[in-house]
Amino acid sequence: MVARSDTGSDVLIVGGGVIGLAIALELRLRGATVTVLTRNFNEAASHAAAGMLAPQAEKLPPGAMLELCLRSRSLYPDWTQKLETLTGLPTGYWSCGILAPVYESESDANVCASTAANLAAIQPPPPAHWLDRVTIHQHQPGLSQEVIGGWWYPDDAQVDNRLLTKALRAAVCDAGVAWRESTTVQKILQRGDRVLGVQTANGTFQAAHYVLATGAWSQDLLPIPVQPRKGQMLSVQVPTGATLALQSVLFGSEIYIVPRQDGRIVIGATSEAVGFTPENTPEGVQALLERATRLYPALHSLPLQEVWWGFRPATPDELPLLGASPYGNLTLATGHYRNGILLAPATAQLLVDRILHQQSDPLLDAFHWSRFKAVL
Repeated sequence: MVARSDTGSDVLIVGGGVIGLAIALELRLRGATVTVLTRNFNEAASHAAAGMLAPQAEKLPPGAMLELCLRSRSLYPDWTQKLETLTGLPTGYWSCGILAPVYESESDANVCASTAANLAAIQPPPPAHWLDRVTIHQHQPGLSQEVIGGWWYPDDAQVDNRLLTKALRAAVCDAGVAWRESTTVQKILQRGDRVLGVQTANGTFQAAHYVLATGAWSQDLLPIPVQPRKGQMLSVQVPTGATLALQSVLFGSEIYIVPRQDGRIVIGATSEAVGFTPENTPEGVQALLERATRLYPALHSLPLQEVWWGFRPATPDELPLLGASPYGNLTLATGHYRNGILLAPATAQLLVDRILHQQSDPLLDAFHWSRFKAVL
C-alpha cells in the first residue's frame, strides 16, 4: 500500500480521459484517496473514439500487445456492468461481433478465395471464421458487390465511448475522488528519482504517488516519445422508425463503420501526423465518406449528423507506456494510440496492483519506458 501524503491524496492522477478515470475508480474502490487533475475534460481522446473492442479485427500480431488487448476485452462485460450498477448510467457495451470484409482487389482476398491450405496459413487467432462471398452477403445484407468474403470475429465488441466516459466520470465523483477541472499541470517537480509535486496555475498539488495519463499531451511534462495522431470522424443517423440494417461493426480497408443501438452510425477514422492541428478538413471527410459508401452503399442516403476530430497518443512502436517511469513514485499510463478505450479496464487493474501492492505483472515489461531510453 502506498504511504499517505501529509499534504494531499494517496494518488494524484494527471489526466481525466478514460485511462485516468478508470485508474482513479479502481484506486478509490480499493480504498485509496485520489485526486484527478484535468486540463479540459472535453478534449480527451476518449470523446473522439469509436469504441471498438477489436483486438482480433485489428489483426494484432501474437505477443504482449495482443495478450493485453484480449485480457482487457474479456474484462469488459463485468466492468461495464459494474459501472452501470454504480451510476445507473448506460455504457453502450454491445457484444455485436465485428465483420471484416475484403475486396477482390486486396492481396489477402485472393489468398482467402483460393485454397483451404492457403486459408489455414493466414487464419487469425480463434475464434475467427472465414465467410465466402455467398455467406458474407447473407450474414450482412447491403454490402458492396465488390466484397468477395471476409472474417467474422464473434468475440470482438463495442462500447459507446461517450457514454462510457460519462459513466466513469460520474462513478469517480460518486466514489469520492477529488475532481479538479480546468487545472493544467505546468511542471512536474522532482528531486533525484522522486516526484515532489505538480505545479499548476492554481497552486502545487502533492501526493504519495503520481500517475501520468495525459495522452497526446504527455510530452509537455516528460521527455517521452508520445506524439499526437489526429483522427477525423463523422456520423450519420438512421431515421426514426427505420430498421437498423447493420447489426455488427464493419472493419474494412482503411475504414470502420460502427452502428450504435440508437440508430447512430459512427464512421472513422483518418490517421494524420499533423501535430495539434485542429478541425475537420474536406479532404479528410471526403476520404471517410468515399471509403464507407464503397463498403456499405446504403450510407449514401443517410443524413450526416456530426463531424469531429481528436488526437490519439502514439509512440514510435504504437505500443503504450505502462508502469514504471524514471521516478520511483510516478507511474506511466499513456501512449495507448488506437486502443485506449479497449485497454482501459486492464490498464487500471494492472497499474493499481502495481501502485497499491507492488505487484508488477510480467506483461508490463513489454511496455516499459526504457525501450525508448536511447532516444530520451
